Amino acid sequence: MDRPATERAVAELLRALGRDPADPHLAETPRRVADALTELLTGRPFELTTFPNDEGYDELVIATGIPVQSLCEHHLLPFTGVASIGYLPGERILGLSKLARVLESFARDLQVQERLTQQVADWLWDHLAPRGVGVVIEAEHQCMSLRGVRAAGSRTITSALHGLLREDARSRQEFFALTGTAA
Repeated sequence: MDRPATERAVAELLRALGRDPADPHLAETPRRVADALTELLTGRPFELTTFPNDEGYDELVIATGIPVQSLCEHHLLPFTGVASIGYLPGERILGLSKLARVLESFARDLQVQERLTQQVADWLWDHLAPRGVGVVIEAEHQCMSLRGVRAAGSRTITSALHGLLREDARSRQEFFALTGTAA
């Protein structure tokens, strides 16, 4: 991100909104907005940590209630919620914190919830080689709550499934039941 250009753009936006960026109450706003956007759009690097599945664990591994926040690419307003991410192990199992890290790495971008859900599932499928992957995200979109229809409190639920969680009805049903999502 080009920080000086971002600050200039915010100052221009303030002017376009009829505000004076030199006003003492707004003087630091361009810097603060640039700081906030940098934080919201920059993911932390991580290394995928996997371990041999020596015990042959073959049941679902699911993390639920993972906080997620991103910026809607259509309105530049936040959407926030929770995710459930699970997989059916293959030859390797995953360090559990990595489920949240993968989610965060894709959420720190201008996004739509549908793509975010699919990106997390695809990445885990491609990098972990499990027998199945499932991702469910439930979020409230400020672009829908604060403007337009003003449907405060409404939630959008998206899911993405691969492997056995997509192909096998019993596995899919178990995943959705464990994540609290009606199948």
